[in-house]
Amino acid sequence: MDLYGPLLEKALFPAFEAARGRPTVPLLRYLQGTERWSPEQLRDLQAGFLRRLIRHAYLHTAYYRELLDDRGLRPEDFDSIEALAQLPLLDRDTVRTSFDARTSGAPPRWVIQKSTSGTTGQPVVVKYNAESRHWRDATRWRGYGWASYRIGMRAMHYWGAGPASDSWVKRQKVMIDRVLKRDLYVDCTPRGETALTEAVTQLRKFRPQVIVAYSAGAAALARFVNDRGLRDWDDIPVIVGAERLWPHDRESIVQAFGPAFETYGCREVMLIGAECEAHAGMHTSMETMIVELIVREPDGRVRAAKPGETGEVAITDLHNLACPMVRYITGDLAVAHGSSPCACGRGLDRIGPIEGRVTDTMRDGAGNPVNGLVFNILFGVMSHVARKFQVIQRLDGSIVMKVVPNGGDQLPEKEYRAIHEFAAKYLPGAVFAIEYVDDIPLTAAGKRKVVVVEKPAA
Repeated sequence: MDLYGPLLEKALFPAFEAARGRPTVPLLRYLQGTERWSPEQLRDLQAGFLRRLIRHAYLHTAYYRELLDDRGLRPEDFDSIEALAQLPLLDRDTVRTSFDARTSGAPPRWVIQKSTSGTTGQPVVVKYNAESRHWRDATRWRGYGWASYRIGMRAMHYWGAGPASDSWVKRQKVMIDRVLKRDLYVDCTPRGETALTEAVTQLRKFRPQVIVAYSAGAAALARFVNDRGLRDWDDIPVIVGAERLWPHDRESIVQAFGPAFETYGCREVMLIGAECEAHAGMHTSMETMIVELIVREPDGRVRAAKPGETGEVAITDLHNLACPMVRYITGDLAVAHGSSPCACGRGLDRIGPIEGRVTDTMRDGAGNPVNGLVFNILFGVMSHVARKFQVIQRLDGSIVMKVVPNGGDQLPEKEYRAIHEFAAKYLPGAVFAIEYVDDIPLTAAGKRKVVVVEKPAA
């Protein structure tokens, strides 16, 4: 009988979080109650949080004080979530140029800084306060819980692996934390037969009760399992994210492992939406953020997407008072849902499917497939030395990484070597080079593709 799992869930994890001053467990219980509120009650809750956010931003940030003053607005004008339409959208360029002006001059101060993985080719630095972090953690556990993932369960994370920390102490802390929380991390980036065979071996040895994975990574492993008839385990729920889950990939995952649950998030705000047991779209994290799906008309007007229509995702983090992000455009597209209730009974809004999160598959020197997200992972921790980047695999299999250095005309030697070592590890045998450029232009659609795999002319 497994006694450690329930002990971790009921006693050890709550005590550990409380000792660090994190109200993760009480917030999780709160969210498990509010998810059953009516849509009207949830929007009232959002409106209250929004008024607090706008009031704080107006009083303590130069950016939002000037923005509201220029438009003749006051914090009390934001009496509903619909009032957000009075403010402009916050694009990625503005996020970067307004960083200091959006940083609050009064508590709560920021305690965490992250760099996005740069799926549009230009990473964004985000700072947020402890309260925002606590809500993010609780919201993630709530969303994962819809897939039956509870604290204390053995979880195999088939995810991308960034460069290991230079600090031995930090590496040991990470290892101990994973052992205590029963987390096994398996790198999903290499997808040759040897790597997939090793992933199955680790799965059998670890016997996970849940799998958390990149969508394409889980699908590739599932096809490997199905093609070779390797499944000899009971159903394991699979929580996927980072890329869109295509219907045929879902079928492969269900056959190989068990039910698949799609999630959608970004490093700027973490979990935006998660699929419940009804598998009818993803419920948004309404208590943590306001999610808008925006359509830009040819005449410049902006409106909300209609049910069934695709719109740009705009996020307002309701709990980040340290460096507010209001109506932040993530660069993703999602399909709007109507107001009909979900069969699960939760009152949370739904969106999906998500569009624009698919990464091209690259090939190593032996022709094995490699997830292009490998370079997003790398630059998520190297944004301090590069402003923009793009990886191109030529028809002959060679790879060039275009880089716009962040100061100077080339990368520092340490990062230069690290990138080459990273490429050699994940794309062995492929000719790799770094090319320094002044800029990387956007596509006609206003996007910058991080990974470009050249195709033969039709």
